[in-house]
Amino acid sequence: MSPDNDSGREATIFSAVITPHRSLNHTGFVVLMIAVAGVSFVSGMVFLIAGAWPVFGFFGLDALLIWWAFKVNYRAAAAYEEVTVTASALTVRQVTHRGQAREWSFNPLWVRLDREIMDEFGLQRLFLVSRDRKLSIAGFLGPDEKESFATALNAALGEARRGPTRTAVP
Repeated sequence: MSPDNDSGREATIFSAVITPHRSLNHTGFVVLMIAVAGVSFVSGMVFLIAGAWPVFGFFGLDALLIWWAFKVNYRAAAAYEEVTVTASALTVRQVTHRGQAREWSFNPLWVRLDREIMDEFGLQRLFLVSRDRKLSIAGFLGPDEKESFATALNAALGEARRGPTRTAVP
């Protein structure tokens, strides 16, 4: 077997991994939680000194609920979507934050990319359409990012439709 032969695997024309955007990194989260806990503690102490001691516990509960909400949000950020285009297949693999994966495969010759555009907000949804199947993709992206992704994916589908090309090796 020659080193050029990759056991029948096709060259990848396009590959993207789409993940949910989180604007607050770990350091920002720690700073935010210290600020929330500090404000809650000081506010709770004011009520404690005024004699309304049960309110102190509710301020602590608020901080705990904010921490829990952020943790749930960060756990959901583990979801991702992989889109791969080769000359003979367009593969979409969506993985939930729990690790459950679903995969779809399309023939790039017969698939088209549909866009749902709202005048006020831009590109809202992208769909891969092939025969009777319609699959929503790139849901994690914002309108501008979806437009850029759609342009790149359309170019890759066009290249896949043209078929494999041969290049002369000098």
